[in-house]
Amino acid sequence: MSLCAVAQALVTFHLIGVKPVPAVLGLLFTSTLGIYNFCILITKPRSPQTSPYTRVRWFFGHYRLMVTFTIVSLLSLIPLFFLITTESKILLIFLGCLSFSYSLPLFSVGDHKFGLRNIPGLKPFLITLVWTMSCVLFPVLEVLHRNTDYISMRDTTILIAKRFLFIGALTIPFDIRDLFDDRKMGLKTIPVVWGEKNAYLFCQVLLAGYVALLFLFKHNGFNTDFWALTTTTILTGWLIFKSAWKKDEYYYFFYMDGVLILQYIIIIAFNLVFSGH
Repeated sequence: MSLCAVAQALVTFHLIGVKPVPAVLGLLFTSTLGIYNFCILITKPRSPQTSPYTRVRWFFGHYRLMVTFTIVSLLSLIPLFFLITTESKILLIFLGCLSFSYSLPLFSVGDHKFGLRNIPGLKPFLITLVWTMSCVLFPVLEVLHRNTDYISMRDTTILIAKRFLFIGALTIPFDIRDLFDDRKMGLKTIPVVWGEKNAYLFCQVLLAGYVALLFLFKHNGFNTDFWALTTTTILTGWLIFKSAWKKDEYYYFFYMDGVLILQYIIIIAFNLVFSGH
């Protein structure tokens, strides 16, 4: 997931036509690693070695190593934090609070404690918001501060909107996979409320909206980046459709999440082949 965050930031830097900012990539890598590990640690099951999920058994089978990775990654945020602008610091503090609050049982109704993810409809929105703001708005803020290029408000808005649609489409299959467990826990996710078939259809609608916004970005029309990203979107739509039959956890973590990395690879490949640079 840390590599996915870095890849998505690289997509942003490429689309706005500037060189990547190392501090941004470093912060995204370490913060994603730290927060994801932290969320797994605080939701540790009573007997992790009997968990039906292979990654949970592996994670807690290497407990000390994972705790060390988590501490090191979170501590490394401190020096990196001083390399970014005040606006970015405020943004990251806000996103960090949202991320840590995602699984923490901050609220209680009677004897029942729950976190932000348990609030009806909020789970996929929170995940999509944090990923979009950190991988799009954060890099844009740093670029604007360094005056390396001008990015219009229109293009920034389109860039944020289309990434929100793309990542939003990727979060829903994970909720479909967890449909049975979410129903038992009382989580009001899109598949729980709308049904599995409607949730799959909604994913395709989001991806169609994403392609439409691709055409509008920077008034570029049908350029190389458009075809590269459209190719990735078609592949993503197919993987989401296929996920209806693929319930294996590694299908989601390698193929579905892997699309976030593949998107950048395809952009670079298309530009090398068709643009000659």
